[in-house]
Amino acid sequence: MRVNANFEERAVVHGAAEPWVASPAPGVHRRMLDRIGEEVARATTIVKFAPESAFDAHTHGGGEEFVVLEGVFSDEYGDFPAGSYVRNPPTSRHTPSSAPGCTILVKLCQFHADDRTHVRMATDKMRPVDAAGRPGVSIVPLYADEREEVRIEHWKGGADIAIDAPGGLEAFVLKGRFTEAGEEFGRHSWLRLPQGARLEAKAGDFGAQVWIKSGHLLHLDDEAR
Repeated sequence: MRVNANFEERAVVHGAAEPWVASPAPGVHRRMLDRIGEEVARATTIVKFAPESAFDAHTHGGGEEFVVLEGVFSDEYGDFPAGSYVRNPPTSRHTPSSAPGCTILVKLCQFHADDRTHVRMATDKMRPVDAAGRPGVSIVPLYADEREEVRIEHWKGGADIAIDAPGGLEAFVLKGRFTEAGEEFGRHSWLRLPQGARLEAKAGDFGAQVWIKSGHLLHLDDEAR
């Protein structure tokens, strides 16, 4: 399966408008944003767990990164409510479940093969810091290494946004709205820009909260599988 698999092109999915597709696990559905592969795949997906649903125990050979959008996600490492950001590196193993139900944004098989760094953060308890030289923007930093930077950006209402993306960029709307290239992005909309692009956007009247990953598209060849 290939979904938005050309990384040299701009890609957009307005997740809230997409149908839910059943996964192999009962009660777990998904909206695919990009994907290369079948059940073991390099993928970016919105996943919804019904109450009391679960996946069988499994190992993430290529790593897993996710943000809890709604509800509470659970595994052997704890309970992760909305706002949690988690990185489970290659070779990590767990049994995902959700007692009350949850929705997550998850990225699979996009780590460097040698990465062994675990990250677990409660982003809603972190105070955004003003972004130097970027009026109307504050940032919650989540992760950075030589390959990529991951952060949540808070954009004030009407703010003009400009981000150079020599290594590509992905933006996922957590709250609010923005416009880019004449297109409106609302809650759970996803945008991927290729290497060398520049994000030029305008926040909606009530602002936006946007999860951003940048730099990673320079390193597609070294991703774990």
